[in-house]
Amino acid sequence: MAAAAAEYFIFLLSLAASSVLISTSHSRTVVEDLATLKPPPDFDAMLRTNCVHNPSHRYCGFSPADIDAVFKSTIVASYLCNESRNPNCVESFPRIDLRNRPKIAPLYLSFNFFWKYCPISINSIDLSNNSITGRFPADVLLCTQIKSLDFSHNRLTGDLPIKSFDPLTNLSSLNLSYNFFSEAKISDSQSFLRRFNSSSFIDSGLLPCPRTFTLKAVLLLVAFPVFVILVICCFGWLCFRRPDYLPRFLQPQHRFTTSMLRAATDGVSRKNLVVKSEEFRIFRGRLRDGCEVRVEIRLNDIDLHHHHHHTNITSEFVEECKVLVQLRHKNLLGVMGWCASREMRAVVTEWTEGDDVEMWLSGSCPPWKQRLKILMGVVEGMCYLQENWPEVGYDLRTGSLLLRYINLEPLITRFKVGEDDFNSKKVYKIGVLLLELITNRRPREDFKRGEAGFVEFVRANYPENLGGIIDDRMMLPENMLDQAKSGVGLGLMCTDLSMSKRPSVHHIHDMIRRAYKACFALTSQNCETRINRRDGGKGQR
Repeated sequence: MAAAAAEYFIFLLSLAASSVLISTSHSRTVVEDLATLKPPPDFDAMLRTNCVHNPSHRYCGFSPADIDAVFKSTIVASYLCNESRNPNCVESFPRIDLRNRPKIAPLYLSFNFFWKYCPISINSIDLSNNSITGRFPADVLLCTQIKSLDFSHNRLTGDLPIKSFDPLTNLSSLNLSYNFFSEAKISDSQSFLRRFNSSSFIDSGLLPCPRTFTLKAVLLLVAFPVFVILVICCFGWLCFRRPDYLPRFLQPQHRFTTSMLRAATDGVSRKNLVVKSEEFRIFRGRLRDGCEVRVEIRLNDIDLHHHHHHTNITSEFVEECKVLVQLRHKNLLGVMGWCASREMRAVVTEWTEGDDVEMWLSGSCPPWKQRLKILMGVVEGMCYLQENWPEVGYDLRTGSLLLRYINLEPLITRFKVGEDDFNSKKVYKIGVLLLELITNRRPREDFKRGEAGFVEFVRANYPENLGGIIDDRMMLPENMLDQAKSGVGLGLMCTDLSMSKRPSVHHIHDMIRRAYKACFALTSQNCETRINRRDGGKGQR
């Protein structure tokens, strides 16, 4: 070892003896020498010779670009060896001892090139009691051969680079006490802390404080369950109150909550009220995803104090809605879902821009062809329900039938599942609707006995007083008047008191379809007649 150290320093010491005057301020001299001294021509040959004798030197394998850094490291080594009060720096450099040297210790720590080529003879580094600040100087750990390291009584902060200590296999004595390091993570530092005894880390900040650890453990044991409970409560609130805030795949299909519908209708506000009756209220709403809906809130006499009664009605309502959401036809208003809670029972359907048939009849003068089209659409919807969902009843009153603005397609909007709505009763409903479309009269408003009085009125005037029955605003030509007359006859057949005389739904569908097709032919014929008359008139002139 002595021979190796001598080889390392012999050149520098001879150079210092001949050309360098060491002043009383050693730190100043080393800085000046680093700035002025240059490697002699044979310096690289000396390094190669040293590496031949001892290849473990850190500068072995150097490149020409490394010559200056290696040379500067020898200058720092010479000064540092003497500053550390080693007895014979010519023969050995066993330790770096800068304890209680706060003025020069930071300077030597800043020489990165020295620590990169740290002499292999150094066994001990002591930089204690220097008030060194900042993070731990990890360059010191490049001296991987050291056995002792002391950085106690400083002001080092931040995280200790624990992984950088792994190459220091010879390190048996470590003192990092009385610093301000960040507390080490238990998962990363267990093996490192076991490697040295607790006296190495007194008041260093690395070891978890028992009180702090206990407090953290208590907080964790208390806070984590509280956090879990809060998360569960929030998730439960979303599930039961506002499931529309959940991801779409977690949202219940077809089920709406009271909070969702209140939010969609601005708190069930009057400005969104569309229809008001004794049985229900209809509101226009907008769901959170922007979809416009029609919210029909059912008004009922549920006694909330009788839980069993309320439960039965609610379960029946839900089962009914489960059927309605499956209905798919162009003449049936699509049912999107329902709300069945103690506060609200509502059916949510698609929103459609348009008027009901009652307003359409009274507000405009629709021709016979359009009235037939409306009737055709309603009957097609009836046939679909008759074939696929015979248990579903419906309301065919003109105030309950919607018309789309786009194509004047009629929509049946109100349904009832499981009621005693036999085929004969459904036929009666379409008969009343047919008579309403032809006469433009309101049975429930214009007649004391309602629909029965209306049917009796039509029957009493048919066929002798046909002009007093048919809506004169249609101004029907003679050939279409015969068609309207047949329509009145069909309506009276559908409303006959003898159920055996009433036609079937499919029979009505066939008759309406033939009348609708014939209406187009009659319309074309009437147009040709008017054109011929006009052309004939011009010829006479």
